[in-house]
Amino acid sequence: MAVTLEFEKPIAELESKLSELRHLSSNGEVNITAEVNRLQDKADTLLKKTYGSLSPWQKVLVARHPERPHTSDYIETLITNFTPLAGDRNFAEDEAIIGGLGKFNGHPVVVMGHEKGKDTELRIKHNFGMPRPEGYRKAARLMQLADKFNLPILTFVDTAGAHPAIEAEERGQSEAIARSLEVSSSVQVPIITTIVGEGGSGGAVALAFANVVLMLEHAIYSVISPEGCASILWRTRDKKEEAAAAQKLTAQDLKKLGVIDSIIPEPLGGAQRNAKTVITAVGVAIEKSLSPLLSLDRQTLREKRRAKFLNMGRLPV
Repeated sequence: MAVTLEFEKPIAELESKLSELRHLSSNGEVNITAEVNRLQDKADTLLKKTYGSLSPWQKVLVARHPERPHTSDYIETLITNFTPLAGDRNFAEDEAIIGGLGKFNGHPVVVMGHEKGKDTELRIKHNFGMPRPEGYRKAARLMQLADKFNLPILTFVDTAGAHPAIEAEERGQSEAIARSLEVSSSVQVPIITTIVGEGGSGGAVALAFANVVLMLEHAIYSVISPEGCASILWRTRDKKEEAAAAQKLTAQDLKKLGVIDSIIPEPLGGAQRNAKTVITAVGVAIEKSLSPLLSLDRQTLREKRRAKFLNMGRLPV
């Protein structure tokens, strides 16, 4: 059963009526083509109006929609000959980050990303896309492997943040994230990141220190969740909508601020309504970004990536 967000309920009601009318019409019980067309136009108009004026908080809800394509979907569609690689060679395998070797449009690449899981069993297996330290150490290991064999790195970001439990802190969560950032800032191969859902805090940026950062139209990217921000600033999660607006976490805001490089349009109604279309669009955007990077020498790739992030937020003198 499809998940309906609160602000989508009027659209869902119209679509439910449409489904019932189409069923009657297909059974030949009554000719109601005109009414079906009228309701379809009304539903399309409402959907366009709703998604054309989403508030930042509504974008948060869309970015978290459980039926949006996951990293595993992008890998399955865009990467051929994918060979998963597991473990951090230190403690354990962390399934919140999946990654390995494969080919993207004929280019050998290393690919990795957060995986939230598509149902209850898989969400538990992948820890809802919240990596533990070994996940980030695995990511750093795969980046070093890519650097050794001169392979471009593709990453997909979709996480509420790093796993916040005590055992993660005991195993060096902050150091593991810092290590991932250190490695991604030093490798001399192209890195392209696509933020496909949530980009939460250091748990996201650990995989997003890239030459090019792409972002889906209704994805979000922020230093803290709106609920966490509201709890700190207003001492209540009830102010989450105000926090979302103040954080400038939408793709449109971040493009203006220079945090991301490009916005990938989503189908009307969000990526969850047409996964195939949005995955194809992501593939086109990655290819467009990768081609010019392949012509740069290794040292230039590293220097441009470092300069890009060091210049963020720096005011002109």
